[in-house]
This record gives sequence, structure tokens and C-alpha cells, in this order.
Amino acid sequence: MHRMKLQDIAIARSGDKGNRATLSVIARDPRHYPRLERWLTAERVQQHYRGTVFGPVQRFTLPHLSAVHFVMDQALGGGVTRSLALDAHGKTLSAALLDLPWPEVDPDPDPNP
Repeated sequence: MHRMKLQDIAIARSGDKGNRATLSVIARDPRHYPRLERWLTAERVQQHYRGTVFGPVQRFTLPHLSAVHFVMDQALGGGVTRSLALDAHGKTLSAALLDLPWPEVDPDPDPNP
């Protein structure tokens, strides 16, 4: 039995600038966007990157792109040129997020589909 993961319904792109990482999660099918928007909160992302992201996580919804965008401060150990991490680039953060288990049942269904 295959347990679905976020990567089964979405793709992700990420980047970095200084000690800030950006991450966009885009639904593969626009029909998945409403559920993605409800489920993928700033709090869930902050929890997922606990120990990596030490600053606030801001979330921006982009319904016209079927995407959710995150800005994460204090996320790269001081930035690419200052960090002692083997890979302090933001691009690796997207792969880690796509590994999240995708809930089989919508935890908060939209009452007005």
C-alpha cells in the first residue's frame, strides 16, 4: 500500500538570499489547491523545519497559480557564504517538504465546495 506524500499532488521550488529561504508549493492539478491551501500552513512548515529554520515563517497564498509560497527567515545558518553546513542553499528545502505525508482524508473540508 502506497502512503501518499505531498510530492504526489504537488511540486516545489525554493531559493535563497542571505539567511532567508523562499519556498513555493504548487498543486499539480488545480483541483488539489483548496485542500493544499487549508493543509499546508505556516505552522506546519515551521514544525517540519524545526532545527533548520529559526526565524518566522510567512505564508502567501497564490490561488491564480494554485500555489502556496513561504518566506523563512534565519533558515540557512547565516547564508550560503557564512554557513558551515555542507549544503546551505535553499534549493534543498523543497525536496524535504515534498516528503511530508499527505493526509488521506481532508482534515478540514471546505463546507462550500
